[in-house]
Amino acid sequence: MLSQRMMWIAWPAFLVACVLEALVFAMVDPQDLHWFGQPIALSRQGVYTVAFFLFWGIAMVSSGLTTLLAMSPFEVNRCPLPDNDRPDGCPKQGSC
Repeated sequence: MLSQRMMWIAWPAFLVACVLEALVFAMVDPQDLHWFGQPIALSRQGVYTVAFFLFWGIAMVSSGLTTLLAMSPFEVNRCPLPDNDRPDGCPKQGSC
C-alpha cells in the first residue's frame, strides 16, 4: 500500500514537473537568469536539471498533501502496534 501511495505522489508530480519545465524554459533563457545580482554559474543543462528537480519536489509536496488530506480519520489515527503492546491512548484497530 505504501509503494502504491508513493506512486500516487511521484508519478503525477513527475508529469507536472515536465510540463512546468517546458513552459518555463520556453519563455526564459537559463543564461539570462541571475541570483542575487550575479549570473548563475551553471550551464544551460545544469539550470534545466536543477529547475526540473525543484519543480518535481514542489509538485511532490503538493501531491503528498493531497494524499494526506484524502486519508480517512481511521487511517490517520490508527495505532500500528499489536493489541497487547498499545499504550493507553492508542485506539484499537476496529474503532474510529
